[in-house]
Amino acid sequence: MNNKIVLLVEDNADDEALTLRALRKNNIRNEVVVVHDGQEALDYLFGQGPYAGRGLPQIVLLDLKLPKINGLEVLQRLREDPRTCFLPVVILTSSKEEQDLIEAYRLGTNSYVQKPVDFREFTEAVRQLGLYWLILNEPPPKPGAANG
Repeated sequence: MNNKIVLLVEDNADDEALTLRALRKNNIRNEVVVVHDGQEALDYLFGQGPYAGRGLPQIVLLDLKLPKINGLEVLQRLREDPRTCFLPVVILTSSKEEQDLIEAYRLGTNSYVQKPVDFREFTEAVRQLGLYWLILNEPPPKPGAANG
């Protein structure tokens, strides 16, 4: 399972460190690529600039409040493109705004997780995310793959 890449889109260094620590604590050894703003996330996901030739991640953990391009716009662009329209995206945010929740689901997020403040709760949330999205979930076929 270690070849399944996790893309973490997070601009807050403390939240990034907390997420990486929670992944390690739960023995999730997948490669985690971290980008720090919405434009960098899109560059990675569409293989532009320094990310040319990179494959798609297994899952995107996407914060909403990002510099340059916010998380909701990143999600919208992913869903509009046939290369990424089925890519699993989990909103991982501290936002308590109901409108963010509604808009994220309207745009096609697969899951919306509010970051718990307590580290033990957060670690458990990350464990469950890893178990489901990296082990249990059957992803859609890659774009262009032959239909079965």
